[in-house]
Amino acid sequence: MSQSTTSPDDSASKARPRSANQETLERVLQESREIRGVSLWQDAWNRLRRNRTAMISLWCLLALALAAFLTPLLPLQSPIDKDLNNRRFLSPNLQTVVLGGRPGLKFKDGKLTSELAAFEQSIEEARRELAEETDPKRRQQLVEEIEARIEVEHPFNQMWNNLGGIAWWMCEARVAIFGDFAVPSLFGTDKLGRDLLARVFWGARVSLIVGIVATLVSLIIGVSYGAIAGYFGGRVDTVMMRFVDMLYSIPFIFVVIFLVTFLGEESVKQELASYGIDQIMIFYIVIGAIYWLTMSRVVRGQVLSLRHEQFVEAAKTVGASSWRIVFRHLVPNVLGVVIVYLTLTIPSVMLFEAFLSFLGLGVSPPDVSWGLLLNDGVEALSIVKVFWWVVVFPGGALAATLFALNFLGDGLRDALDPRMKNRD
Repeated sequence: MSQSTTSPDDSASKARPRSANQETLERVLQESREIRGVSLWQDAWNRLRRNRTAMISLWCLLALALAAFLTPLLPLQSPIDKDLNNRRFLSPNLQTVVLGGRPGLKFKDGKLTSELAAFEQSIEEARRELAEETDPKRRQQLVEEIEARIEVEHPFNQMWNNLGGIAWWMCEARVAIFGDFAVPSLFGTDKLGRDLLARVFWGARVSLIVGIVATLVSLIIGVSYGAIAGYFGGRVDTVMMRFVDMLYSIPFIFVVIFLVTFLGEESVKQELASYGIDQIMIFYIVIGAIYWLTMSRVVRGQVLSLRHEQFVEAAKTVGASSWRIVFRHLVPNVLGVVIVYLTLTIPSVMLFEAFLSFLGLGVSPPDVSWGLLLNDGVEALSIVKVFWWVVVFPGGALAATLFALNFLGDGLRDALDPRMKNRD
C-alpha cells in the first residue's frame, strides 16, 4: 500500500494563500474601523450647508433675532416719543439727535442722562426719609409714593413702553455706554414725529415673538393631537379627525375677532391681569391655538406610516406604555417633517399678525409691530404727497424676513428628505 507524502514546498504553497487572505481581511477590518457613520441630523446639516440660499437666510434670521433681542441696548431713539411740532414726516436724514432733547419732555438740560441723575437723586432723598420715619402708616405711605413716582415719573417710562426686567437693565446699560447719543432718523419719521428706525427695531421684537410663541403653541397642540390620533387609530382617530374637520369649516378670522374683542373688554382684561396675563400674551396664544390643525394632520399621516414599524413592535415587546411609544419613539421620528413645517408656519403667523394689526385688531399702541407700522404707513399715504419711507422700510423688513423663512424652509425640506441625498 502506497503512502502519500507532502513535500515542504506544497506546505509553503498552502500557507501563503492563507497568510494573504488574512492580511486582506485585516486590512478591510482596519479600513472599516476608520469609517465613521453619519447620523441623519449630521447628514442633513452637511447638505443644508451646501445650500447657499438657505444658509444665507439662516444667518440673516439669526442676525435679525440677535438685533431684536439687543434692541434696548442699541443707541436708537425713543420709539414712542412724539414731536408733532418739529419732526412730523421727516424724510430719511442724518441730523444729530440728543436723546431726551425734545422741549416738551422738560428734561433737565434737555438730556436724558441729566434728568435720570436728578430723578435718582430725588428718589434717594425719599428713601432716606423713609429710613428715618418710624410711624408705620407714614412708612407705608412713603413706600407707595416712591413706587408710584418710579412707575409714572421715571424717565425710562417716558422714553420706552412697558419695559421688562431684562429690557430695563439693557436700557440702563445703553445709557451708561452711549449716554445721550442716538442714531439719526435714517428711516425718517412718521405722522406723529416718532423715529421710524427705532420703531422698526422694536416692532421686530413683537413680530418675531408672535411668530415664535404662536408657532410653539401650535406645535405642542398639533403634534400631540396628531400623534395620538395616528397611533391609536380606529374609532379614536375617526372622532379626533372629524373634530378637526369641523374646526376647519369655521372661518377663523371671525373667531379671532370675537376672542380679541371679548378678551379686550375691560373687566375681562382686569381679571386676566390679576393672574399676570396681559392682552398681547393672549393675542399670541389665540393665534397659535388656531394654527395647529394642519400640523395635526401632517403628524397624523406620518405616525400612521410608522406605527407598525419594527422599533414600535420592539417597544411594545419590552412593555413600553402607549404614551411612551407615542412621545418617546414616534414623535422624535417625525421631527424632520415638523421642523420643515414650522419654518413655513412662522411666516404665516407673522403675516396673520400683520393683517390683524392692519385691521386694528392685533397689537395696540403704544406697543408696536411691523403690521401696526404698515397700518400707520398706509394711513399716511396721500395723493398730494407720498411719504414713501413710512411704508417701504416696515414693509421691506417684513418681506425680507418672510422670504428668508421660506428659503430656509425649502432648504430644510431638501436636507431632511432622504430621497434628495444623491441629487446634490
